[in-house]
Amino acid sequence: MFYEWLAPMAEDFQPFNLFNYITFRVGGALMTALLISFILGPRMINMLRMRQGKGQPIREDGPESHIIQKAGTPTMGGLLILLSVVVSTLLWGNLHSPFLWTVFLVTVSFGAIGFYDDYLKVSRQNPKGFSGKVKLILEFLIAAVACYVVAGAVTPEDGFNTGLAIPLLKNTWINLGIFFIPFGCLVIVGSANAVNLTDGLDGLAIVPVMIACMSLAFIAYLVGNFNFSEYLGVPFVKGSAEITIFLGAIIGAGLGFLWYNAPPAMVFMGDTGSLALGGALGSTAVAIKHEIVLAIIGGLFVLEAVSVIVQVASFKLTGKRVFRMAPIHHHYEKKGWAEPTIVIRFWIIAIVLALIGLSTLKLR
Repeated sequence: MFYEWLAPMAEDFQPFNLFNYITFRVGGALMTALLISFILGPRMINMLRMRQGKGQPIREDGPESHIIQKAGTPTMGGLLILLSVVVSTLLWGNLHSPFLWTVFLVTVSFGAIGFYDDYLKVSRQNPKGFSGKVKLILEFLIAAVACYVVAGAVTPEDGFNTGLAIPLLKNTWINLGIFFIPFGCLVIVGSANAVNLTDGLDGLAIVPVMIACMSLAFIAYLVGNFNFSEYLGVPFVKGSAEITIFLGAIIGAGLGFLWYNAPPAMVFMGDTGSLALGGALGSTAVAIKHEIVLAIIGGLFVLEAVSVIVQVASFKLTGKRVFRMAPIHHHYEKKGWAEPTIVIRFWIIAIVLALIGLSTLKLR
């Protein structure tokens, strides 16, 4: 909105030229989202606590400490994140960008699915929401539309509108053709549910999400600039740099949310936040042609999801469990690790993986 209103007036008032710079608008979006989170956070948390009563229902088969320490904590804190991100993006983004709108709408749509799931859990006081199959079908439908739009937004002349870029190799990609949409759907839906599985301890999910957003924002800025992309040998995706505004808003909103989600948490993000943020990461990776790099940068989320898959497969095939409890952060709780210890060590892992993912930009 600011971009459409103020950038054209730069010739008459030079300071307005700042709105032509993506870096300036990223900073504006980040600070706006952070301020909204700080201003509205206490009121929203009080509202959620009053409306939810007993708060988020705790899994009976989960760690025993959760039943005592986390009972009564309100959920749906993802609403605070979404509100901050939506307002900041609309204020600071270029609203003519198809990439920005695609990632934006995937995030909001996945957040709506998560909100309905959270609503059912709270209203029924049951940790199970609505049908997992229905949830997945809705997620895949939204992701399919997003992938179709992304494939059309990248010009065929570039040669990779349906391509998969290969890390460590310059200007190398595989043309997936009609398989681009199902592949992109797997990336987006997989990312959303991986973040959802990670959100099990206070502060555990939001910091790795912010780390991944910082990394993807840096990549999006580079691949959206022809000179940088040519120098690095990565695909040039015209217009994709605008996604950095959206990611900057998530970082600001995440910082604000962490203020209230730090141990002991005053509010949980719930599926409202985790599905939305995971969808944002996945759709961003598809848009900027760095799906494989996302698996590295978001390796912590991959690890959490794989631990659940391995646990379920092992139990069904052999009747034995590989981990004391899945996702894997609960395994370490069962081993006696303190919650802050698990959270901080997982943050460190997320930082290391992000640095490895970013290094693929130059190691080609």
